[in-house]
Amino acid sequence: MSMVGNPVQVGRRPLDVDLIDRARAGDDHAFASLLGPIVASGYRLAGAMLHDRYAAEDVVQEASLKAWRSLRQLRAGAEMRPWFLGIVANECRSVRRTRWWSVLKFPDVESPAMTPDDPHTTFAELRRGIRRLRHRRRLMLVLHWYLDLPMAEIAVITRSSEDAVKSEVSRAMRQLRGLIGVEDA
Repeated sequence: MSMVGNPVQVGRRPLDVDLIDRARAGDDHAFASLLGPIVASGYRLAGAMLHDRYAAEDVVQEASLKAWRSLRQLRAGAEMRPWFLGIVANECRSVRRTRWWSVLKFPDVESPAMTPDDPHTTFAELRRGIRRLRHRRRLMLVLHWYLDLPMAEIAVITRSSEDAVKSEVSRAMRQLRGLIGVEDA
């Protein structure tokens, strides 16, 4: 329990408040224990948002540093995973806003031997479609479908209501279907 009687959580598990206190006091091992179980989710989120392994590694490293510096801002009763993934999402947005990222273009390589029924063609089309979505819609789809997070947790990460998340995921799916030429069911 925290000082106000609410447990701090990693994902859905209550955290040891002593561990939080030690991390806030500068204990790097305590902080590593807090971040360790969720850092892989951060890498997956950044990788899916940026489509660049090295940029994703940089983003997660920067997000980890920012989390370390702002650990005091973790509210009592808050969950560690959505808090950290929110920092990762903000870092991804910052990276995508920089000029070098918008100028840099990576070609989509496709084999001419692929047929429309080939699952690799579908995957390539899906990746291209996701890349064309606005940041927020891409984020919603990655959090919901790739990281398999519940809507309530996505709402915390994106600082939105759960209804807004459901609506945005639905709009993103509809837009993505249009981009890849799949009719609504």
